[in-house]
Amino acid sequence: MTAVLIVAHAPLASALQAVAQHVYADCGHPVLALDVPAAATAESVRTQARALMAADGASDWLVLTDVFGATPCNAVQSLADDVHVRVVSGVNVPMLWRALCYAAESLDELAARAVGGATQGVMRVAPTRPQNQKPSATGRDPHDDHHQQ
Repeated sequence: MTAVLIVAHAPLASALQAVAQHVYADCGHPVLALDVPAAATAESVRTQARALMAADGASDWLVLTDVFGATPCNAVQSLADDVHVRVVSGVNVPMLWRALCYAAESLDELAARAVGGATQGVMRVAPTRPQNQKPSATGRDPHDDHHQQ
């Protein structure tokens, strides 16, 4: 079973961990959090992440970060060089829940499921017609084409 490590700007990682424990109190595998303070260096975050992973002893890890290109993601990006670690950026609650629901799948399948949960969980909410609330067919907003994909 794959363990999950959330690495995000403080206090987001701990907040997401609390949400995971609230919904999946007995999920049977660890969900660890590493809150990154504003003054943290990438090296200190990487060292802390490695220590958390080593102390837990899980064989496979899905590492979820908040923002691609920010310190939390940059710090753990090199961990993805390990054959037993996948790093996915853009963590949100649907991504986390999907990761917990499918934690028994292979690491690559789990990373793909997490990305799918994140994108499918984001939608524009209609004010009066809930039946119209559905994700776009492409899974992305064409107005965001100026952002890094």
